[in-house]
Amino acid sequence: MQPVLNVEDVRHVEQALTREGVSLAELMRRAGAAAAQEVAQIDGAKRVVVLAGFGNNGGDGWVAAERLMSQGYDVLVITPVEPEEVRSDLAHVVAVAAQRAGVPIAVAPPREQVEELLEDADVVLDAMLGTGFRGEPKAPFDIWISCLNASGARVVAVDVPSGLSAQTGRASGEVVLADETITMISLKPGLLSDDGRDTCGSIVVAPLAEQTERLVVEADPVAWRTEVEDYLDVLVPPSLAVDKFTRGSVLVLGGSTRFSGAPILAARAAARAGAGYVTLAVPEPIVPVAQAHVAEIPVIGLPYDPLHGTFAADARPQIEELAKKYDAVIAGPGMTVNASTMAVVSSLLQCDVPLVLDADALNCLARLTTGRLDSFPELIRRSSPLVLTPHRAELGRLVGLADTPPESLTAALEAARRIVWAEGGSEVCIVAKGTATACVGVDIALLPKPGPAALATAGSGDVLAGITGGILAKSAGKFDGEALPLLCAMACEVHGCAGSIAAERFGTRGVMAGDIADVVGLATDAINEHVTLMGVPEA
Repeated sequence: MQPVLNVEDVRHVEQALTREGVSLAELMRRAGAAAAQEVAQIDGAKRVVVLAGFGNNGGDGWVAAERLMSQGYDVLVITPVEPEEVRSDLAHVVAVAAQRAGVPIAVAPPREQVEELLEDADVVLDAMLGTGFRGEPKAPFDIWISCLNASGARVVAVDVPSGLSAQTGRASGEVVLADETITMISLKPGLLSDDGRDTCGSIVVAPLAEQTERLVVEADPVAWRTEVEDYLDVLVPPSLAVDKFTRGSVLVLGGSTRFSGAPILAARAAARAGAGYVTLAVPEPIVPVAQAHVAEIPVIGLPYDPLHGTFAADARPQIEELAKKYDAVIAGPGMTVNASTMAVVSSLLQCDVPLVLDADALNCLARLTTGRLDSFPELIRRSSPLVLTPHRAELGRLVGLADTPPESLTAALEAARRIVWAEGGSEVCIVAKGTATACVGVDIALLPKPGPAALATAGSGDVLAGITGGILAKSAGKFDGEALPLLCAMACEVHGCAGSIAAERFGTRGVMAGDIADVVGLATDAINEHVTLMGVPEA
């Protein structure tokens, strides 16, 4: 796993490094050297232009420029001011040193000259605006960014693409579209989410000191980015001695006369994820529709409310009895929200079975708690796993932020933690869906590899709920509650892999949720094979 630190915490690590004998000046020299090394690894790179800003990010660029020049590269630094006028004390020193060493510079060139200089570059090192940036880039950097993006040159960003908030992942104005970002000390949330996914390119972490790993962990990372081999700890060993029941059983509860397709997608995904026995329970009127789409899955009709076309409140006893027979229950897809479905969700929370609440089950939960689930921890305190899978709007409704839902990964992490920390146990995990999905438990938040844009289609979340339920069912009784975030993260990885497979078949803009569900089995095999291979020790 790779730790992810908030920007402010990165500064604390830098200060801790100085207390251990690594000065800020030395950190700048090492950062510039790391950036230069990344440029040196690019085949065919001969002419390098460095766009340097006023602060320490610009200082890293000046160090890199001097280092590259000493290695024989044709280097030019474009700077808004003379080296003597650079504001940051540290950057001032290295800028003056680079000029004295003979690094060529262009001071505040007009736009036309910037365009010409960038057009001739093989690689451009973006060292304009660092991790402290927020808002919109101002002149001349907005102009330089525009010229850079139009130049066609290969771009390496230092720490963060200029114009992007390393904390929130948002870009309010012009932002550098980097081919690669070399970020210092550790990953930051904004590099992994929202606009960061379009602007960072590949990301390389430069630790800068041997003490960094320890100090980053001590700084209490806001999240951890998972790597495929991490799932080895929760991978159920393959066996031929199985039957349909030992592979796990899943009950899917949902649907309405208005939304009949959502629970079907969840049930199909649960079966494709490897559950040996899946049952779909829906309101009585939509049984024929469900049966027509899932011939292999038993469909049970339950009492319905004719006014709303949903489960009736008197379906509760049957639902409670059904739930006890399965290794995992998924509830919510297509259920809609009314008094009857709220009663169903309330009953399910009392059942001692692994439970995945998705879609309208979450909205029912928000209604039951008047939008403050974190104030009613006893409602979700249970002995069996509970997974909530809200997107940002649903998460906002759960914590009193319906009008201002979380707009960034860090805001979503904070909202999810309000729920799990209020409950306080290890049996609850929030899968906070977004451009970067976070699986948040009481002790850890995990960021699985994000899937492709093809996942952004109606019904995709129902498929993820089905995958999660299938994995929980297969894993029932095999792992303790502390493994729950990792199991959920693995479900997200399978979902993302399925999205990639579906995009190859149907095109990046042509994928529908059913296409994702159909290839979940292939994605599961691919992830399992990769995990197993990564877990084999080298000879």
